[in-house]
Amino acid sequence: MCGIVGYAGHEQAAPFLLEGLEKLEYRGYDSAGIAVFSDKVRTVKSQGRLAVLREKVNAAGGVSGTLGIGHTRWATHGAPNDINSHPHSSMSRRITVVHNGIIENYIPLKEELQANGVVFRSETDTEVVAQLFDYLYDGDLVGTLIKVLHRIRGSYALGILCTDYPDTLLAVRKDSPMIIGLGEHENYIASDIPAVLDHTRKYYLLGDNEIALIKADSVELMDMDRKPVHHEVYTVDYDISAAEKGGYDYFMMKEIKEQPNALSTCIGSRVHDGEITLDKLRLSDERIKNIGRIHMVACGSAWHAAMVGKYVIEELTRIPVEVDLASEFRYRRPILSRNDLCITISQSGETADTLAALREAKANDVHVLSIVNAVGSSIARESDDVLYTMAGPEIAVATTKGYTTQLAVIYLIALKFAQIRQTIRPEVFQSLLADLQKLPEQLESIFADEDKIRQLAKDHQSTGTELVRNNVFIIGRGIDYGASLESSLKLKEISYVHSEAYAAGELKHGTISLIEPGTLVIAVATQDLLYEKLISNVKEVKARGAHVIAIVKEGCTDAETVADTVLYIPKTADLFTSTLTVVPMQLFAYYTAIELGCDVDKPRNLAKSVTVE
Repeated sequence: MCGIVGYAGHEQAAPFLLEGLEKLEYRGYDSAGIAVFSDKVRTVKSQGRLAVLREKVNAAGGVSGTLGIGHTRWATHGAPNDINSHPHSSMSRRITVVHNGIIENYIPLKEELQANGVVFRSETDTEVVAQLFDYLYDGDLVGTLIKVLHRIRGSYALGILCTDYPDTLLAVRKDSPMIIGLGEHENYIASDIPAVLDHTRKYYLLGDNEIALIKADSVELMDMDRKPVHHEVYTVDYDISAAEKGGYDYFMMKEIKEQPNALSTCIGSRVHDGEITLDKLRLSDERIKNIGRIHMVACGSAWHAAMVGKYVIEELTRIPVEVDLASEFRYRRPILSRNDLCITISQSGETADTLAALREAKANDVHVLSIVNAVGSSIARESDDVLYTMAGPEIAVATTKGYTTQLAVIYLIALKFAQIRQTIRPEVFQSLLADLQKLPEQLESIFADEDKIRQLAKDHQSTGTELVRNNVFIIGRGIDYGASLESSLKLKEISYVHSEAYAAGELKHGTISLIEPGTLVIAVATQDLLYEKLISNVKEVKARGAHVIAIVKEGCTDAETVADTVLYIPKTADLFTSTLTVVPMQLFAYYTAIELGCDVDKPRNLAKSVTVE
């Protein structure tokens, strides 16, 4: 969600802060600001895009100093405006803070401070941290921070400046990501790696309630008891260009086109000589044989991957699978047994609700296997086992390669578990494995239809009434219904066109009343067993005047007799079709958004990594 950067060095801080914030724009934000310390703290902040902030900094003649913090805000407490933007300072201006997360008990803390004469400027929960720090401050920077941490509840990543310590940047985190970048005579903090990539590839991952004292030539890590903490130094293993647009207008299109390579890496690194190797799982074969139930827990697109995964895992392993929204999981008092397995899925590895669900499962002695992209992220560190998607940096808010690589890992898990449990014959295993290995090349072939899909998006936005243009239904059965959920989300989140996915058999139970002449219905029909039934559903909506785009396997040419337009995907096992069917919809959503003049990479109100409940 929000973005944090910080700098301690011998060069001017402001250029790095502005540049670093630009690298984090993909996380989503509605305002931004920086604070730089020399003889005093100078703060510049503004509502809107970073270009507005940069103009204000330039208009002020620059902001001089070699120590500073910066922030992009996604509003939670208080409207997006200049006053509520970060950084926030205490009444005395001695303490200045940037914060990601939510301070859950900020109201009683604020009331307590106001009763003691503290005057607040903003509506934010973050200002409470600055004011409380100053109120408790006794000259001991770390000691005071520990007092503050004992008083606040919630999630946080904090970057803190104190005017009594003109060479020191203070940082701490809990349930919200924070890295410490390690440079030559300069060090950094950031909420994500791209912010520091132009300056260093080496970094620490700060753990929960670990404190960092950062200076130009040193980084000191400690726990809440002030005992030293020692961490492995990580090195970014992807090329800097992977976090750049590479000639594309938007990161989203670049990442759509990166999917064949991402899939090839994700699958190819785990398949050797006809066998699947799952990254040294601690989960033993005996434990896999005795799994009673699998709980798949995720949010957003990752939840859609889990919905597809339920069909695939149950079909191959015969293990019952429950799919939960992470935000609901722990609040419904899930029934968990020690022989269950919990699979949590998160692109960032920092999704707050998914992390909370993981902890709920572990508290009930359930083994947790996580599927994440970000190496060393909170979910990765706290899981019993982790399988990385190896998708590389995904910058666009709307996930593409993150989703398809999550599916690939799920396919690998399902096949490996089925082999261990002997629920499929060896020849079936080898046939499915061969189909799985073909997916990267097959996905690449779908791009041949890009111009056709672009024209479909344009035609849909240039015909019919506004109501027709702004309502789309996507239908499917079985696995195709799971794929329809993700396809629908892609369309609405970046183009703002209202889109709903429905299990096709449910249309007649109410939803078909919404079909009127010209309504676009996209029918996903790739399951051999259900194909004829889906075609019947297409005829039902056509009879009500719908305009139908069908997505089917190659060879299903009879679909052309009932649909207005047919898009073909290469033939593959029914279990794997979701990887291919989602790609035409990613392209359709992208070109619809372009047609409507939307900012594809930064859709309104959304953030890349949702680190608050």
